[in-house]
Amino acid sequence: MKICFFNRSYWPDQAATGELLTELAQDLVSRHECSVSVVAGRALRGSSGEAAGGRLVGEESRHGVTIVRANGSRLSPGRFAGRAANYLTYFASATAASFRIGRPDVVVSLTDPPIIGLAALWAARRVGARFVFLCEDVFPEVAALVEDFHSRSVDAALERTNRYLLRQADAVVAVGDRMRRRLVDEKGADPARMHVISNWADCEAIAPGSKDNPFARAHGLTDRFVLMHSGNVGLAQDLDVLIEAADRLRSKNRLTIAIVGHGARRDALERMVAAREIGNVRFFPYQPKASLSDSFGTADAFLVSLKQGLEGYIVPSKVYGILAAGRPYIAATDPSCEAAVIARDAGCGIVTTPGDPDALAGAIVALYNNPDLTREMGIKARRAAAQFDRRVAVQAYHDLFEKLAGAARAA
Repeated sequence: MKICFFNRSYWPDQAATGELLTELAQDLVSRHECSVSVVAGRALRGSSGEAAGGRLVGEESRHGVTIVRANGSRLSPGRFAGRAANYLTYFASATAASFRIGRPDVVVSLTDPPIIGLAALWAARRVGARFVFLCEDVFPEVAALVEDFHSRSVDAALERTNRYLLRQADAVVAVGDRMRRRLVDEKGADPARMHVISNWADCEAIAPGSKDNPFARAHGLTDRFVLMHSGNVGLAQDLDVLIEAADRLRSKNRLTIAIVGHGARRDALERMVAAREIGNVRFFPYQPKASLSDSFGTADAFLVSLKQGLEGYIVPSKVYGILAAGRPYIAATDPSCEAAVIARDAGCGIVTTPGDPDALAGAIVALYNNPDLTREMGIKARRAAAQFDRRVAVQAYHDLFEKLAGAARAA
C-alpha cells in the first residue's frame, strides 16, 4: 500500500503535529510494510539533512520514508508576515512537489497550513487516489488565536476551504470525539465519512519513572512538589492563569510550578513572574524525547489547559504523554474537552474551570496536600494510557487506509 502525506511540519521539527506524523509515517513502513512519502516543508529548527540547495523541491529518505521537501521560505514565525510567507511558499512548492509522489493509493492531508489540503486533494484526484482529511486543528477558529493579524476575509476563505475539503474527502479523521461533533454539527461533515483516531504517546518509550532522576537532581527538584506544564507555551493554553494561581500559592513552601517548553507566550510569562517576584515558578527549555522520561518523572502532577471555547477545535495531545508517564493532571478545560473526559472517566485527574485562577489554585492544593490521592491517580493514568498507545493509533490508521485503498482498487 502506497501512502502520501502532506504537512509542512515533519522531522526534525519539534512541533507536536510534525513529531506525531513522523512516528506514524515511520511505523507504517516498519510495522506494516507500507510505502510512505511525505511532502514536508523546510525544517524551521535544526538541520534536516536535506541536500536541496536552491532547488524548489528536494528529496531525502529517513527510516524508509521518502521525504519530499517543498522548499518554501524559512522566515521567523514570530510575526504574521513571516508565518504567512512560510505557509504560502510551502503551499506553492508542495503543489509542484505533488508531481513527484508517483501514484499513491491514499493521499492524506493534515492542517499545517490549513490550505495544504487543496494541494493534497488535487494530487489525489490527479492520480486516482483516495483522499483523507486529517484534522489536527479546525479552522478558522484556531486562526483567531493569532494576535497580530485578524481579517474577516481571511477567516471566510479558511471557512470555505475547510468545508470544501470536508465535502470532498473520502474519509475525515478527527483526533477527538468533541472535534468530530464540531465537524458534523458546525461544519457540515458527513457522519458516515467521519473517523475518530486519537493522538498518542509511546508507552514503551515513556513509562512511570522515579522522581530521583538526573533532571530532578540537576535542578534541585527531588524534594519538591512539582506541578508541570510541558509543551507549547502558546496562546491556546491560557497560562497567565497558571501564573495567577502560583501567586496565590506563595505559602506552599515545597511547591514548584515548572513550565517546560517554548512558545508565543513564554517571554511575556517570564516578565510577569519577574515583575511580581513570584518565586515558585521556574522555566525550563524544551526537552527532547530522549529526556522525557526524566522530565516527566520529576513532576508530581501536570496541568493541561485550554482556553474556553476552543475545545474540539484543538485537542491537547500532551495528555497522552502524561498518562504514559503515570502522573495525574489538572484539566483546566471545558468539561467536554477530551482531557476532562479522560480525567473523569479514568479517575486520573481533577477537572477545573478554565480561566479561573482560584479554582486552579484549589486543585493544585488538593494534590499537594494529599500524596496518596496523587499516587492513586497516577496509577490510574498509566492504566488509561493503554488505549492511547502509539501502536493502537498506527494500527487504526493502517486499517482505515487499507480499507480505502481496497475500495479504490475495486472501483
